[in-house]
Amino acid sequence: MTFPKKEIVDNVKKMYPKGTRVELLYMDDKQAPPVGTRGTVTSVDDIGTIHVAWDNGSSLGIAFRKDYCKKLDSVVTICYGQRKKWDDRNDAIKEFYEGMLCCEGCERDRYTNIYLKLKEGYTVCSDEPFE
Repeated sequence: MTFPKKEIVDNVKKMYPKGTRVELLYMDDKQAPPVGTRGTVTSVDDIGTIHVAWDNGSSLGIAFRKDYCKKLDSVVTICYGQRKKWDDRNDAIKEFYEGMLCCEGCERDRYTNIYLKLKEGYTVCSDEPFE
């Protein structure tokens, strides 16, 4: 087995820091979590294995160039003081878009503020007006 170069491993570590949310695309292991399982990166070791605390309780690592995952575009929304973490920005965009269409007045303004921030690429989006 050949190990990846240090520069490659360093890039993997930068791309998948501790706390990054991922979704499993493929894992070559009989005990692998099902494809589509999501989890949180706990570390990346010196051979490029991405260690993940999978939401289903598994802790199998993603082997460099053998297994595959995708990094999720996680965001946080704060609406009416309620904080919610989303694994997928598009899910949040859809919900706040639908909220904009179904509401009026200041409630619509709250949903619109969050929707616009999500579309602009903010990672934390509140119902407060742009500053």
